[in-house]
Amino acid sequence: MQIIENSKVKEKLYIEKLENGLTIMIVPKKTTQKKYVMWATHFGSLDNKFIAPGDKEETSIPDGVAHFLEHKMFEQENGTNSLDTLTALGVNANAYTTVDHTAYLFECTDNFMPALDELMDYVQNPYFTDENVEKEKGIIGQEIRMYDDYPDWQVYMNAIQNMYKNNPINIDIAGSIESISKIDKDVLYKCYNTFYHPSNMAMCFAGNFEPEELLEEIKKRLKPKKAQGDIKRILPEEPKSIVAKEKTANMEVSMPIFVIGIKDTNLSGEIKNKDNIVKKHIAIEILLNMIIGKSSKLYKELYETGKLTKEVYLEYEFSQSFAHIAITGQGTDPKIVMEKVKEEIEKIKTNGINEKHFNRIKKMIYGNYVREYDDVSEVARMFISDYFKGINSFEYIEVYDQVTIEYAKEILEDVFKEENMVISIVKKD
Repeated sequence: MQIIENSKVKEKLYIEKLENGLTIMIVPKKTTQKKYVMWATHFGSLDNKFIAPGDKEETSIPDGVAHFLEHKMFEQENGTNSLDTLTALGVNANAYTTVDHTAYLFECTDNFMPALDELMDYVQNPYFTDENVEKEKGIIGQEIRMYDDYPDWQVYMNAIQNMYKNNPINIDIAGSIESISKIDKDVLYKCYNTFYHPSNMAMCFAGNFEPEELLEEIKKRLKPKKAQGDIKRILPEEPKSIVAKEKTANMEVSMPIFVIGIKDTNLSGEIKNKDNIVKKHIAIEILLNMIIGKSSKLYKELYETGKLTKEVYLEYEFSQSFAHIAITGQGTDPKIVMEKVKEEIEKIKTNGINEKHFNRIKKMIYGNYVREYDDVSEVARMFISDYFKGINSFEYIEVYDQVTIEYAKEILEDVFKEENMVISIVKKD
């Protein structure tokens, strides 16, 4: 096993790529009795057009298949549900789907081996029938309708749709009532056999483990499979321009909520250079906190005048095919917040970055990165999510020192452009 050590956070990553293509990552933590396991596949809602290894023809699937498949994986041929089996063992089990991966996970202090048996059994043995697929459509249809009535989700999706014209990130992860009606067992098996191959998957373990012993236990439970070729993912061309400046929806909310989005149109090439994208991510986090983070003058001003009623949530989201900033908040007048954010960006561009403020925020963000290693669930989620972006999570700690004021100024000019800004608002009628 390869061992990657990070002296700054005093952690080790044990990593092994097996002959079947599966990547296994283990972060042992002797200071806790907790064990956290995540088994994930590089298959998310973006992957609706692809050429499977060995195929010549393109496969096109309905929206929402990755999420639908996640739901169906727990159902077993003997009539049991693996989520119920894991719960009965006293472990906290779950699964989720994102735009670029699907993950199955559990956390425990006891019964680790029986829980690992169950996880590795159900993820490797799908059971789809016409009847159980049809039944699931009703369950997922209810979930889709529930999200349609959920203001926080709607305000976010409207912001995404304001930014992206063709990229499938603008489609709900669960799909639509219409798209899931086209899913059948053959579609699910095709996607399972393509994307749930070990070559397209990774496992991450964080907690009280002996890495070499654990690796042998994993190998014993893997079904024999040979490594397969790459999946060719087909994505539409996305224009650099945004779709619409603003969108307002009326829903039952006590106070308007909003998402200010900034589409990053300068992603090409950076995602291929891991250091660049990590460095850029850190710089954007610093800049966002300087502009409207809790310690900024602008936040204080907006909060004191009621324009904001609580701290804003700041995020830079990116994958192989998209990147954007999202500033999520709540307050009496979202449009004024957006105008003030624009003014603050221009002010910093004109006057330069305040060195003291920059260094203070930079230290705070470093502290946040270090604290993530205290929580086994954060560690596993972080390593899995970054892995599918081609990043080792330790790189955030390693690259941190390279983020200078000069570099941050370049990113400010390059990414924080008014023509790429959108706003989505949800307010009461």
